[in-house]
Amino acid sequence: MKPIKITDGIYCLPAIDWNLRDFHGYVAHRGTTYNAYLIIDEKITLIDTVKAEFGDDLIDGIGQIVDPRKVDYVISNHTEMDHSGSLARVMQEVGEDKPLYCSAMGHKNLSRHFTQQWNYQPVTTGSELRLGKKSLSFLETRMLHWPDSMVTYVKEDKILFSSDAFGQHYTSLARFDDEVSEDIMPFAREYFANILLLYADLVLKLVDKVKEMGLAIDMICPDHGILWRKDPGRIINAYVEWSTQKPADKALVIYDTMWHSTQKMAEAIVVGLAEEGLLAKPMHLRSFHRSDIITEVLDAGAVVIGSPTLNNGLFPTVSAFLTYMKGLKPKNKIAAAFGSYGWSGEAAKLINQELEAMKYDLVDPGLRIQYVPDGGGLKSCRDLGRKIGQALKG
Repeated sequence: MKPIKITDGIYCLPAIDWNLRDFHGYVAHRGTTYNAYLIIDEKITLIDTVKAEFGDDLIDGIGQIVDPRKVDYVISNHTEMDHSGSLARVMQEVGEDKPLYCSAMGHKNLSRHFTQQWNYQPVTTGSELRLGKKSLSFLETRMLHWPDSMVTYVKEDKILFSSDAFGQHYTSLARFDDEVSEDIMPFAREYFANILLLYADLVLKLVDKVKEMGLAIDMICPDHGILWRKDPGRIINAYVEWSTQKPADKALVIYDTMWHSTQKMAEAIVVGLAEEGLLAKPMHLRSFHRSDIITEVLDAGAVVIGSPTLNNGLFPTVSAFLTYMKGLKPKNKIAAAFGSYGWSGEAAKLINQELEAMKYDLVDPGLRIQYVPDGGGLKSCRDLGRKIGQALKG
């Protein structure tokens, strides 16, 4: 894709990955975009690179603006390979001796990713780099979402190059928020839920730090997806809202089933939840991808997990989902477990152990029904749904 001018002297160099569908376990329904940025000033500066297979496209994009050998500085905000994969190709083209700015941890990580001895220039929060008319400052954002992460800010243009923050796995020939429809926010929300949710507390601290530093922001340029120029405050406010994880009157019944008995239980629990006025949704683990479910979990006040007992344990999809959810650490939930079984029935107990490890308040010891739920069993499921609804409403 051709370079896109975003303001005087600053260009976006997007690499569009139309066909990507799996991003380390997170389903990317609309592919993704890897954004690099070029600043033309007395010192020509490249901010971030792209995934390795798009390296030639990046060099070509730079070449449409300036001879790549005239690039003076390279900045690496984040060392994950979707942003640094083509770094060796870029450094070979621009010159191996050119200064490469990154965080101290970025220096450590890049030195392990690559064998070349580049001219590393580690920076810390508050470090500044004068390019000519424009000046850059750096802010470390450790664990948002890697230890090396940082962002770069152009003072004169009030532009924040935000690395993985505020991005989306989303493909479009349009590059700005005012050029796409309102459907962009669900992609941003899904990205937050599956990439940054674990670090929600750090997001809130970062927003406070930006306010403390008095950084006015007119545009946010992430490394994935569209750029926020019409209303950057919209995505910042959304991150604050998502990070607080305020629970809504919403319950998810997440389950898998072998012979439909656990499914019947799940659907009856949903009826009970709805009778208490909750927005209730059953989510079958082989019908919904785990990353879509986690996006729904973000504002759910209650999560109800169901599994049949298989080989004295959990059904594999339920176990995998619990591992995924536990890693992202969604907060402020009440929870319950349920499941059908044939002769041993450990599943509900094992689910409870995982939910307790996530520090969720269990509202029930767990509902177990042997074989197929009858009328009385289904009533018990509806009663469980009502009990959870009453507990959520306080």
